[in-house]
Amino acid sequence: MNFSALLHLMVILVQLWPCSLSMQNSSTQNTVQSFTAVRRVKRGWLWEPLFVTEEQISLDLVCIGQLKLDLDKQDGNLEYVLTGEGAGSIFVIDEYNGKIYVTQKLDREKKPFYTLKARAINRSTQLPVEPELEFIIRVRDINDNAPQFLDGPYVATVPEMSPEGTSVTQVTATDADDPSYGNSARLLYSLVQGQPYFSVEPKTGVIRMASQMDRETKDQYLVIIQAKDMVGQPGAFSATATVTINLSDINDNPPKFPQRLYYMSVSEEAPVGTTVGKVFAEDSDIGDNAAMDYFIEGDSSDLFDIITNNETQEGIILLKKRVDYESKRRHSIQAKAVNRYIDDRFLKEGPFEDTTIVKISVEDADEPPVFTSENYVMKIAEGAMSGSLVGVVTARDPDYDDSPVRYSIVHNTHLKRLFSINEHNGSIITTEPLDREIASWHNITVTATETRNPEKISEANVYVQVLDVNDNAPEFPKNYETFVCENAVSGQLIQSISAVDQDDSAEGHHFHFSLAQEATNSSHFTVKDNQDNTAGIFTGKSGFRREEQFFFYLPILIHDNGTPPLTSTNTLTVTVCDCDTEVNTFYCRYGAFMYSLGLSTEALVAVLACILIFLVFFLAILTIRQQQKKKPPFSEKMEEFRENIVSYDDEGGGEEDTEAFDISALRTRTVMRTHKPRRKVASEIQSLYRQSLQVGPDSAIFRQFISEKLEEANTDPRVPPYDSLQTYAFEGTGSLAGSLSSLGSNTSDMDQSYDYLADWGPHFKQLAGMYTFHRSVGD
Repeated sequence: MNFSALLHLMVILVQLWPCSLSMQNSSTQNTVQSFTAVRRVKRGWLWEPLFVTEEQISLDLVCIGQLKLDLDKQDGNLEYVLTGEGAGSIFVIDEYNGKIYVTQKLDREKKPFYTLKARAINRSTQLPVEPELEFIIRVRDINDNAPQFLDGPYVATVPEMSPEGTSVTQVTATDADDPSYGNSARLLYSLVQGQPYFSVEPKTGVIRMASQMDRETKDQYLVIIQAKDMVGQPGAFSATATVTINLSDINDNPPKFPQRLYYMSVSEEAPVGTTVGKVFAEDSDIGDNAAMDYFIEGDSSDLFDIITNNETQEGIILLKKRVDYESKRRHSIQAKAVNRYIDDRFLKEGPFEDTTIVKISVEDADEPPVFTSENYVMKIAEGAMSGSLVGVVTARDPDYDDSPVRYSIVHNTHLKRLFSINEHNGSIITTEPLDREIASWHNITVTATETRNPEKISEANVYVQVLDVNDNAPEFPKNYETFVCENAVSGQLIQSISAVDQDDSAEGHHFHFSLAQEATNSSHFTVKDNQDNTAGIFTGKSGFRREEQFFFYLPILIHDNGTPPLTSTNTLTVTVCDCDTEVNTFYCRYGAFMYSLGLSTEALVAVLACILIFLVFFLAILTIRQQQKKKPPFSEKMEEFRENIVSYDDEGGGEEDTEAFDISALRTRTVMRTHKPRRKVASEIQSLYRQSLQVGPDSAIFRQFISEKLEEANTDPRVPPYDSLQTYAFEGTGSLAGSLSSLGSNTSDMDQSYDYLADWGPHFKQLAGMYTFHRSVGD
């Protein structure tokens, strides 16, 4: 007998066991009742917990238990009735003995229990014998569901070289069977694939490292985990899950140069910052763990520099200073690569750096001349005669052939006329005397050119300082206005003066003030030197009279402390004012101005009055002319002619058409005009226009409209015409030419002679010329 048949037999016996127990309990209770009949026993339901095994298949009804009352005498007087979940369909009850049967297969995973109610009814009275009983039938689980990994497939990451036992991740399987009954839902995990690198805990599903692994050897592993229920016993169900484990990088590898020696070259003409070459150190790590910095070791770092390209992790060697082929043709530097981020756990394995040798050859080039100095400072005294030596600049060809050099001054400045240079020896001389007061410094750009290769040019700056010479005498800083009152007293200060000197003094300027020799005998004014480069002008007497002398001219001598000392005479003008003690500057200036013109105050008032009268007369004439220009022309004849315009859509027959419109009114010289109010014709015109779309141009509506508008225009002389047809009521009166209208003429312009226009005078000269030219063109 195999295991499955034995299991099925055991399930049937378990199902039948409750029914047999119920029968035994019933007989036992009857026996007990017979011995204890004299005692009062509480009536009630008698039943055991009811279970039904899931997935049970049977052709007959399977008894799962029995319900009965303790007063049931098995005489068929009681009827058992079952209600609730599945009553009558899944579960049925024997109405005579209360046995319950299951009729179909159940699934615990769909519904684990059923709630039902039972009643016992007296067949004679059809009344319940006991209160209704509520009970539960539970579905007993069997192992009919396999485990499942609901979260798979799994992906996990663990750092490389992690020690043994490091937790990687945890996988979890679920089983739909009842975990509280039997071992159907008790799972056991095992490793199907992944040894010897990983292990799994049987009960928890935690995956751990079984050995240290190097990412640079292999960076990804595929692990298969199996979950089996029934604690792994025979006949258990199982499921598998795939776990992809990636090893993350750590900095466990130092950089390494693939070459121990690099060869590079650079031209001696290369400017500072030129890229000489690149070096690269390999690192098996990735990301930040492979980041590195490059350095140059030794004294060669003065000429060369190295920077790191963070994108390519290359070391770029740059030129830090200009190299010279003639001085040194080969250079050797040592480049070092060092990891930027170092893991202290691996320092014991050695330094995370590497070095290499870079040999750099300097290529020869035809270099321009080199000045002994980039900037020259020279000095020369101002006023030095033309041809004086300022200084010498020197340049040489650094190449081995040592080409001769030719000097010149840049010609794009005005300084060429002040300086010249000897093209052979670089001597700079002046071409004319220099004045420090005009420019104290001169900037010159000197070029040196190879004679064998004129394209090789270099420049140098020459700064020429013009040294000061005492060649400017001191003078007043401004033109002083000095006034003195007629009532001034002797010893009164009337002016403070100072001096300026365009020359430069190393010790500072010191000026001395005094009156000139020719003025020392005058007792009107005195000069007092304050010994601080200022002086005061004082009155030498009391009282001045304008009638005697209006101006005083004081010659003042100013001495400087230069070498040699210079002296200048400056004239101070003193004006006498009509005042007591305080000077009114404006009044004094006015008096001085009048005195200079030789006019008195009365004469000046008379001149101003004449000018005012002339301006008033001129404005009056201008106003009259403006008013005459605004007067409309032909105002005296405005009433003798007018124009009226009537617009209509009827096209006339020309000048010979005398039936469409009566033109006799145009030839009348006198028209009686009475004021007639104008009507609003805008709405009338729109209405007539709409009617014109329905009638023709010969309709009486047009004739009536034109007649009314013509009459209104002719009888209203105060407003302009309201329409568009121009009518001439008068041709003008008093003209020797008569009427110029062609309305009464039966001849064309070509048939008429206009020779008489020449006899009308100069006013019609242009008109006569136009018509004569028109006739000649027509002929």
